[in-house]
Amino acid sequence: MHFPVMAEDALSLLAVRPEGIYLDATTGLGGHTALIARQLTTGMVIANDRDPLSLEMARQQLDEWSGRIRFHQGRFSELPRALAEAQVSRLDGLLADLGVSRYQLTNPDRGFSFLADGPLDMRMDPTTGMTAADLVNFTDEKTLADLIFQWGEERRARKVARAIVRARPIRSTLHLADVVLRAVPRTGRLHPATQTFMALRMVVNDEPGELDRLLQIAPELLNGGGRMVVISFMSIDDRKVKETFRTLGREGRAAILTKHPLQPSEEEIARNPASRSAKLRALEWI
Repeated sequence: MHFPVMAEDALSLLAVRPEGIYLDATTGLGGHTALIARQLTTGMVIANDRDPLSLEMARQQLDEWSGRIRFHQGRFSELPRALAEAQVSRLDGLLADLGVSRYQLTNPDRGFSFLADGPLDMRMDPTTGMTAADLVNFTDEKTLADLIFQWGEERRARKVARAIVRARPIRSTLHLADVVLRAVPRTGRLHPATQTFMALRMVVNDEPGELDRLLQIAPELLNGGGRMVVISFMSIDDRKVKETFRTLGREGRAAILTKHPLQPSEEEIARNPASRSAKLRALEWI
């Protein structure tokens, strides 16, 4: 079952108006988009996602509100084009849930997870770009170690990178997970390959760069009084959101609506354990 994370807080802070124009920058399977759409009358929500497969499933899930939704496939850096195609110049609200969708994580063919064997892909848009297999098989050892350390915050990155290079060619998700496990045995609850997989996914999809671009362009897409809500799951992402919001607040360009990040309730975590690390921040454009 699909649970949109922190839905009540997100919708409350977006303050959806029936005639407003909204953008769900990470539609996924459409949970948040549906909650926005059902509050609209003459308004519109643009449903964006860089994953064309997720977007097609969302289109089917959201058929009931299709008259209020415009779909767009693209990265954060392409959001201005989404507005242009929907023939709108400014938004009354923007929502971005930075988590990886359950569909992507549980579909072995997408290569995001080591819970089942599959091709080492990890592309959000499986039609273009470098795969994780390209990255692990053709990147030099030092660069690979640096990437795993920086984006996976894996302190044993050098050992991991050395093991990967010696085991090439890496053939699949379970092959990679086994290589990492042999290099750095389990010491806690987390599988030793967790941080390596996270780092590879972030690099393959240029997630740090795309988040930078979202935080740069999104406030400029808002009307005065328009609101931006971001839900992050990794400390590295939350720090970027916090720092950007603080800067906009100090410059007098935005009002911060969340003095401290909101987090899911114990009830939500019990219902949807994947929400445990979520942090929500919001601002209002002046």
